[in-house]
Amino acid sequence: MRYAGKMLTVCRRYARHEMEAEDLLQDAFIKVYSNIEKYKHKGSFEGWIRRIVINTALKNYQKHSFQKERIGLHDYEEDWLEPKAISNLGEEELLKLVSELPDGYRVVFNLYAIEGYSHKEIADMLEIGESTSRSQLVKARKLLQTKILGIQKILL
Repeated sequence: MRYAGKMLTVCRRYARHEMEAEDLLQDAFIKVYSNIEKYKHKGSFEGWIRRIVINTALKNYQKHSFQKERIGLHDYEEDWLEPKAISNLGEEELLKLVSELPDGYRVVFNLYAIEGYSHKEIADMLEIGESTSRSQLVKARKLLQTKILGIQKILL
């Protein structure tokens, strides 16, 4: 199927390792095939499949999440990176850094920064507060900045 490669990339962003990503993809495509009659031909077929893949990944995350962080926003100063630090990283390197984030941070970062969901939508999907979604995103960004700065120092 022509969407398998794209959807495996989506699964990799939510999975902790490659085998988990492949399992997520398989589960998602079983759902796609089982529910193909529910596709209403409104919007793109790829978008419909992507939504199933993301929902499958989120259900897997919630099922395997041992504890949900219920914390509010803390006083974080966001230091912004020089654009050249990020531009020196390739897509694979950046995705690898995102994949190394703790589960909660990674899921919220993917949903917000990559998939484009709002904090309200993320809170509803993950059954957490909006402030928790915001906090997780701030912490994810801070951790990514630290990792990118570390890489930049090594390169210099």
